[in-house]
Amino acid sequence: MTLSFRQLFLCSLVSALGLVSVLPYSNSANAAVGGCPIPALSRFQRHKVVRGETLESIAQRYNLIPTTIIGMNPALQNGAAAAVGSVLQIPPYNGIVVEVPRGETWRQVAAQYKIRADSLFEVNGCQQNPRIVFVPGVNWSPNGVVTKSPLPSDAGTPNRASLSGYPLAQMATVGLAYGWQINPATGEVFFHSGVDLLSPVGTNVLAIAPGTVAFASDQGSYGKLVIINHSGGFQSRYAQLDSIKVTVGQQVKKGDLLGTVGTSGKPTSTQPHLHFEVRSSSSLGWVAQDPKAYLKK
Repeated sequence: MTLSFRQLFLCSLVSALGLVSVLPYSNSANAAVGGCPIPALSRFQRHKVVRGETLESIAQRYNLIPTTIIGMNPALQNGAAAAVGSVLQIPPYNGIVVEVPRGETWRQVAAQYKIRADSLFEVNGCQQNPRIVFVPGVNWSPNGVVTKSPLPSDAGTPNRASLSGYPLAQMATVGLAYGWQINPATGEVFFHSGVDLLSPVGTNVLAIAPGTVAFASDQGSYGKLVIINHSGGFQSRYAQLDSIKVTVGQQVKKGDLLGTVGTSGKPTSTQPHLHFEVRSSSSLGWVAQDPKAYLKK
């Protein structure tokens, strides 16, 4: 697989002019869709090189590989050392910047680089039609050949057996499953990062496993949201609630009351439901998993 001249040119502009100035739709690029992470293209940092630093030490500081920094900074691409006083563009993850070719979609870009489409979607702020995207986990190379980046040591796959439960007292009908779906309200194709469990407003919502409450408040399209961090690198999310019954930092046990089913935020269905997610820790942050494998009554 080779890198186009246009892609290399984009990396050059990122370094020379700053990211926002090269994005044709900078407003949408800098604003994450409600409930999604800030786009990777809006999370670049600038690092001023000081005496004693090397490319390797700078890369280690930001948990990157040196090749990533070289790819984002053309001044380093001829083998030159990082000069004292120079300013380097530092991306949030290992990866490359790619322009989505005219007539193609970012999903095709994901397929081309063999990465999960939902990961690319979230890393770029859940934008529907971005023209420039950050492709994580891909190495820049001077000969134009891209390879997969190694994952950090903490990015192993969590043990699925460590998380199992059900967020409602009774089994519920699935109103909308995990994965690529058609929005019933707009007809648009979108990635559904959880599962909607149909249940009346006011139904008790329960923790599926022991953990610590990491978030308990309003959050964009999620509405009233509770997030619990579990052992083994897992996280569960309970969204679009009517009420919240826990606080940040609180320790909960399996079956503890977290809140009640509601219609807050921007539900994709007109039927009352609990939007439930399972996520696992990875080099890209908290990546959505199919909750079906973890829902056990």
